[in-house]
Amino acid sequence: MKTSLVILAAGIGSRFGGGIKQLEPVGPHGEIILEYSVHDALEAGFNKVVFIIRPELEQYFNEMIGDRLRKKCEVAYVYQTGDNIPAWYTVPAERKKPFGTAQAILCCKDAVKEPFLVINADDYYGKEAYKIAHEQLVSGQRSGKPFDFCMVGFILKNTLSDNGAVTRGICRVDADGYLSKVTETGGLIRIDEASVAADGENGEKITLSGESIVSMNMWGLTPDIFPKLEAGFADFLRGLAPDNIKAEYYLPSAVDALVSAGLAAVKVLSSRDKWFGVTYREDKETVVESFRALHEAGVYGDRLI
Repeated sequence: MKTSLVILAAGIGSRFGGGIKQLEPVGPHGEIILEYSVHDALEAGFNKVVFIIRPELEQYFNEMIGDRLRKKCEVAYVYQTGDNIPAWYTVPAERKKPFGTAQAILCCKDAVKEPFLVINADDYYGKEAYKIAHEQLVSGQRSGKPFDFCMVGFILKNTLSDNGAVTRGICRVDADGYLSKVTETGGLIRIDEASVAADGENGEKITLSGESIVSMNMWGLTPDIFPKLEAGFADFLRGLAPDNIKAEYYLPSAVDALVSAGLAAVKVLSSRDKWFGVTYREDKETVVESFRALHEAGVYGDRLI
């Protein structure tokens, strides 16, 4: 059965200082985070990789990973541009950022015809996450709702940066292990081992449990989501104030809307692997040390792809 790994890699990386953080070497042999992600996904059973990038990055991606990867699986590039923006909407000249992760996934509608797993290019999720996600995607389990998806949930305290605030989708999970609500929450900073500070919905500061389940944009989806994303993106643009040049159409919010409408069932798969990634430039040292330790422990060999 064909299953795709869809990698969100079009981000500008502003908090990283404007560099191409997705292509920063972090492994002991110059590996980038993407190489670990793709290695783990192929090992778990995925057999196609789709990179969502900016057009000017394709040459770099080919040189860093794409040319080698084609020897192992099917590879496709999708550009997050304005091609799927409705003709009636005029993008403000001042807007420089793309329209977010849900719009990025919408760019894949002509390239992905099979069940797929979405990940961020600059996040390391651990081997277990790919295995449980692939098993769920190919299981054929049906909930009776129009859309059957899955999500790999992580423990909040395992997903924080020591160098600044991050944004995560805080999840509420029902007794049967299905997602009932996901709320995009910013300003997340560790208070101590048990608690995390966050921005509340009205701008106030709140405290969350470090054991809260969060989305790290690791979603198992099916192609029938594309029409819903298209309609949702149009609604998002209609409600956007002309002077709002930073608002984004987030994938967790799009999925949450389907869940809230009773249209989608999202099975939450638990991983206790420790996430790490390069959100801020200062994160790189920790990430490099983490990968060195994984290689020394024998989790990875000298060559990934």
